[in-house]
Amino acid sequence: MKYKAFHKLSYGLYVIATEFEGKKAGYIGNTAFQVTSSPAQIAISCHKENATIDGILKSKTFSISVLKKESETSLIGEFGFMSSNDIDKFRNIETITAQSGAPIVLNSSIAWFDCKVVNSVDTGSHILIIGEVLDSDIISEDEPLTYDYYREKYKMLAPKNAPTYVESEKLKKEVISENKVQEEPVSKVEAKSELSTHTCTICGFQYNEEEGDPSMGIAPGTPFAELPEDYKCPICNAGKDYFTEG
Repeated sequence: MKYKAFHKLSYGLYVIATEFEGKKAGYIGNTAFQVTSSPAQIAISCHKENATIDGILKSKTFSISVLKKESETSLIGEFGFMSSNDIDKFRNIETITAQSGAPIVLNSSIAWFDCKVVNSVDTGSHILIIGEVLDSDIISEDEPLTYDYYREKYKMLAPKNAPTYVESEKLKKEVISENKVQEEPVSKVEAKSELSTHTCTICGFQYNEEEGDPSMGIAPGTPFAELPEDYKCPICNAGKDYFTEG
């Protein structure tokens, strides 16, 4: 099986949110698609271990905020890699309340949908939830963020609870296999001069020494060892100690 083939499937990135008994919860989802037109219904896929799933099933409501191409990395980091049981993800977020009562995240969003749950299917690790659209609106005409753009720009892997999650070791084996066929022999002197990549063990963000991190003011060619001691992962805010080489 070629695991990288799954990367060829097309996805967007969305904030899925709900509220039950005064507690808001939300997560970054890359599975949201329209399944019927009359009535208009959208399906989402949520991992059973996500804190948000309990609120959705109890409140019978959820909102979908479509993220724009250049979204806030802090929003992706908190909603995508942290739990609503551990932090208040909405503390610095602008929201409005939907007709259903679900919170709608406006930050980095270009459109939203308000849905009431009409069906759910247990699919194993995830629950497929179908919601009838009660209301929707467009916030801006910016381009939507795609999973492909997100993965290529930030060199990111899907969170472990995402339906598109593939173990990094499986992907690495495929890359190694491809390189054995394609690459030419490299001298020991050349190999030593190559700049390396360091990966955040929390969210999978990759710091490439050749590219640096312009968003954080780090110039291309800066070795990881020379980064400031207070350097943080631009996605999940993890410190340098959480990075491993490779």
